[in-house]
Amino acid sequence: MSATFVDHSPGSGPAIDVLIPAIEKDLATLPYVIDSLRRYVRHPISHIYIVSPNSSRIKNLCSQKGCIFVDETTILPFTKKAIHYSSPRWNRSGWLYQQLLKMNGDTICREKYFLVIDADTILIRPHRFRSQGKTILYCRDWSQPEYFRTYKKLLGSKAPSPRSFVTHYMLFECAKLASLKRKIEAKHGLPWHTAIIRCIDTRKQFGFSEFETYANYLYSLNSGSVILKTALNKSLKTSAASLGNSKTRLLAQKYRSLSFHQRKGYSRAPRP
Repeated sequence: MSATFVDHSPGSGPAIDVLIPAIEKDLATLPYVIDSLRRYVRHPISHIYIVSPNSSRIKNLCSQKGCIFVDETTILPFTKKAIHYSSPRWNRSGWLYQQLLKMNGDTICREKYFLVIDADTILIRPHRFRSQGKTILYCRDWSQPEYFRTYKKLLGSKAPSPRSFVTHYMLFECAKLASLKRKIEAKHGLPWHTAIIRCIDTRKQFGFSEFETYANYLYSLNSGSVILKTALNKSLKTSAASLGNSKTRLLAQKYRSLSFHQRKGYSRAPRP
């Protein structure tokens, strides 16, 4: 699949920003992610922000692709080094730090809505994220039980969780995200990020999901304000560069997006 710049008509719908947290290992897929957004997101995209450690290679890509580089150390009042979330077998500190960066996206993005997408996930079909005044949430049918336990600790109520919202990309509404963080702070008397870290059972490898938390909060406010669609994501072990146009078109008949995960140990778990 070539990484050429594609600028198709975005269609109608409110303008959005895009936020992509990334590190250098994501450079194998990140150009394709950016191109897929410009090709398949049916909203005008005002800005694409790449949030990353200080990296000349990522800065160069931002220049080539017309994106805005944001140094991740400027987003939160602490850095990844302040998070200690690991065991002798695994280390989830960077994973959690990246989720907290996403949850402060409302302090970076300028539009009312911003799309967060993982740096290893490529869209292969048109996507719309707002329709008839409602937010479209892409869903799947399994999640990690610990996500829902942490949600209840954070907000004091059970997540409505009609389905799982952990699907590698999600549209956030800045006002609703700010409201969620204020509610967490009011309940715990702590900064929202401190409350999240303290509510996680750090003995468990997957203790928090920003997507699960925000979407369940949105759903709990007004379930009629969201539209649920099946994500139809396919995880591949090949490289993004190895996909040709014909293979991509074939996959698009069945799937909406492709993920090229390099992480290990993320196994399916039943919902509670």
